[in-house]
Amino acid sequence: MNDMLYCIKLVDDSENFDLAAEMLAALELESSSFEDKENKRVCHTIYAADPETAAENLALVTNAVKEWTPLGVRISAIEPFELKKEDWAEVWKKYFDVIPVSETLVIKPSWLDVQRKPGMAVVEIDPGMSFGTGQHATTYYCLKTIDRLAGKPGVKSMLDAGCGSGILTIAAALRGYDPVDAFDNDPDAVRIAAENLALNRIGTVSPVVGDAAVWQGRAEQYDLVCANILGHLLVAFRNNIVSWVRPGGYLTLAGILSTEFDGVAAAFIELGFEELDRETLREWTSGLFRKR
Repeated sequence: MNDMLYCIKLVDDSENFDLAAEMLAALELESSSFEDKENKRVCHTIYAADPETAAENLALVTNAVKEWTPLGVRISAIEPFELKKEDWAEVWKKYFDVIPVSETLVIKPSWLDVQRKPGMAVVEIDPGMSFGTGQHATTYYCLKTIDRLAGKPGVKSMLDAGCGSGILTIAAALRGYDPVDAFDNDPDAVRIAAENLALNRIGTVSPVVGDAAVWQGRAEQYDLVCANILGHLLVAFRNNIVSWVRPGGYLTLAGILSTEFDGVAAAFIELGFEELDRETLREWTSGLFRKR
């Protein structure tokens, strides 16, 4: 059994670090990103299980960087390297810290401790090679919204549409939402979400493989729906997404490039939603809407 990972490191000096992440997502390559705050850059690492796939990935990335450079991607180095799988567990630890969302919600990796206060929900989630850990702007906005609405009269049920690592699902369950449902169209994401739910000792939620085009959950409609998926998919599936939200309920739309947000927002406002809030970080804009 091969115990090596065949990797490619991209040193990202772009003004907008999320552009390269979007590029890698478009290529559907397994990768992770670490922010080097000291040098004001991000390092993206792409992984492969064998040298042949790594060579294919290198060709794909090299061509993609050329195509995305006019869009603002600035990759100063592309460096192939090999890494023992057993070493990966130690490599990533130095790049992650506790993420305080609020006084009542904190995200932390398993190897760090936090001083727990009464009423504080602590989500324990370890970074893997993909999926969310709360660092991305859109995930962080969803976490803040979940925390902000927790305990509000009439807000109890929650749907995590495109659950990824399950971080929003876990946060909602720990902040008292019930029922909580979650789905993703990626079986690997659902598997990882289930593992993270177990890590946080949550047995009331079972994430499932599902598609936004046909999803039907346990609840007929939800008090809060978090849809953290790409903007064009939000628009394409808007009629179904709207049907998940009860009248007077809330919808968080995230995963949207700022240049696309007004168009996405307009599509939902046209279907009976009012925009309550929006927040922009780097090139991403997220928003909270309420169904009339």
